[in-house]
Amino acid sequence: MLGKSTFGLSMWLLKWLPVRLVDRFLLFVSWVILGNTARFGLDRPMLGPLELKNISGKTPVLDVGALAKIKSGDIKIYPGIQQIRDHSVHFFNGKTENFDAIILATGYKSNVPSWLKEKEMFSEKDGYPRRPFPNGWKGAYGLYAVGFTKRGLLGASADAKRIAEDISKCWKVESNHLITTTKRSLLLQP
Repeated sequence: MLGKSTFGLSMWLLKWLPVRLVDRFLLFVSWVILGNTARFGLDRPMLGPLELKNISGKTPVLDVGALAKIKSGDIKIYPGIQQIRDHSVHFFNGKTENFDAIILATGYKSNVPSWLKEKEMFSEKDGYPRRPFPNGWKGAYGLYAVGFTKRGLLGASADAKRIAEDISKCWKVESNHLITTTKRSLLLQP
């Protein structure tokens, strides 16, 4: 915020001001800097970031370029998901869209078993992958999991790198298969 760490600014202000005043200041400055994010589908919580963290344990999201991508149209905000099937997503507003990849960022506590109808990769007991680190990042049918290692950002980073490498490998295999299939079909045509 204004070239300063939001967390650092918050901690500095908390030396002299109560949480509610610091939150109101942070919300006002973020509104001035970011504008009305609701017009892009990003509703703001009624509570400030510090109070939200104290009450719910939720950490506010820090923008590192996503808002600019949303404003430019490179990232689109969609309403709540009703159902996912293969590559299509059905939304509560009645629309259906197709996607090459679907990434679900579910937060810090795993609630995966409550919404993912998959019993092989995730334990119903704690919502974590059944296979221990470092092998819990890949499931069947292109299902990947990041951040379930209980090893913080380093574990999530390791998972993300493995997933990126695997996606690249799968893409190359599929591309080569398509090229080979296309070449065969061209050879078979009169």
